[in-house]
Amino acid sequence: MTSQMLTQVQQVKVVHTQDLLNRRNVVGVGLGYKVSAGGMTDELSLVVSVTHKVHPDALSPKDMVPQVLNGVKTDVVEMGIIRAFDLGPRDRWRPVVPPGVSVGHYRITAGTFGCLVRRGEQVFILSNNHVLADVNGGKAGDAILQPGPSDAGTPQDQIATLADYVPIDFGTAPAECSVADWSAKLLNYVAGALGSQHQLQAVKQTAGVNRVDAALAAPLSPDLVGSEILYIGAPAGVGGATLGTPVQKTGRTTGHTQGTITQIEATLRVDYGGRSALFTGQLVAGAMSQPGDSGSAVLDMDGRVVGLLFAGSDVATIINPIDEVFSALNVELVL
Repeated sequence: MTSQMLTQVQQVKVVHTQDLLNRRNVVGVGLGYKVSAGGMTDELSLVVSVTHKVHPDALSPKDMVPQVLNGVKTDVVEMGIIRAFDLGPRDRWRPVVPPGVSVGHYRITAGTFGCLVRRGEQVFILSNNHVLADVNGGKAGDAILQPGPSDAGTPQDQIATLADYVPIDFGTAPAECSVADWSAKLLNYVAGALGSQHQLQAVKQTAGVNRVDAALAAPLSPDLVGSEILYIGAPAGVGGATLGTPVQKTGRTTGHTQGTITQIEATLRVDYGGRSALFTGQLVAGAMSQPGDSGSAVLDMDGRVVGLLFAGSDVATIINPIDEVFSALNVELVL
């Protein structure tokens, strides 16, 4: 590298930095050696750092980074969101709790505060049934902690109360028939008299099909929670996702991650601690989550909420479409 080349690149940087920073996803401009075919060359270039790379077809002409500026080549590199090291998703957030951080019903481990929603004039925390309602075991008024219990949350960390949830249907429910209930008690009495330790329970068969794992918590004070999702910002609205849609989320365990929708209208069996529940109409993305990320709002790259993360495996993430969630709970997004 000659001093003349260095001076030329420095001058180009001075002239074009502000224009480049105004382009979509660009977070930095610097000087560096151009990378080609996975290796570093000895060619000095103007390095343009972006939060994430997108296909050129998804960018408007004004947001494209030119390949050459005043005779100097550019090199676009993916850097992610640059942030000062501060509180993380598992920490205790006060005075304002943002979506994307650890929350949970006082009897569970921990999940994620998805986003802020509204029903009428009342504002709620949106997350999963199994995060806020202990898989159908919670009752209205139960304490919701931030951070969740497994992140050292204590009763003194209560920020909300359980307000509402959509029950998860496992295919059976307690019987409502008095005859069946009486018959089970009689048989249990006879079995006990004969020395059996087993108990019968009268149940009824249910449809056993679910579309959402969702619940609401009412903040103890409206000003205790905010709408700006950690590492992402305020959602831009509500959208839909289809095959190939790039998505992102902030969750308690893996923080800010990105993925792509690989399946739509999926029907899947989901394990809840040994009990299996069938879900239909689901979105599937790649490996962008781990346990504890349940409840995360999933957004497209334009910041629109498209789903509610609730399950996954080592290679997949399962997401409720957000329109199904909002319809089931009769809520709308707080922007």
